Amino acid sequence: MQITGTHINYYFSCRRQLWLFANSIQMEHTNDTVYEGKLIHETSYPQRPSKYEELELEGIKIDFYDAKNKVIHEIKKSRKLHKAHVWQVKYYIHILEKNGIDGVSGILEYPKERKIEEVYLSSIDKRKIKEIENDIMNIIASDKVPDVEKKKRCKNCSYYDFCFVSE
Repeated sequence: MQITGTHINYYFSCRRQLWLFANSIQMEHTNDTVYEGKLIHETSYPQRPSKYEELELEGIKIDFYDAKNKVIHEIKKSRKLHKAHVWQVKYYIHILEKNGIDGVSGILEYPKERKIEEVYLSSIDKRKIKEIENDIMNIIASDKVPDVEKKKRCKNCSYYDFCFVSE
């Protein structure tokens, strides 16, 4: 199985969500929060598609890639899952480097909050990514779905009904 940016994101936000998604239980298409995020992506920077390209490589899909300056642009709805967003971009940089594209950096953009943040991949991060990939593969391969961890963000999750149907 190929690890994607979504796997990385879910690894940091919810291990149960990661397992469900990776085991073909996908609920994102029914969620208003996911739809709102897609709408922000499509409307925040209307000039982007003509300037930058969407890039798909080894299971990852980069929203906008500035090939000239080697910059990944990743647009997110809010900073609530900031750590997951940062590691998703670091993973994208890792995949590009693995494919011979050196000197890549990333920019996380939160248009609703009018915030941007530069993201880089360090040698320590590269070692951490190996650990993360191993953890993800172990979680996905498990016969048992991880236990529910009730968090504030659960109410907006596309898997909420699946996880809390008995409550």
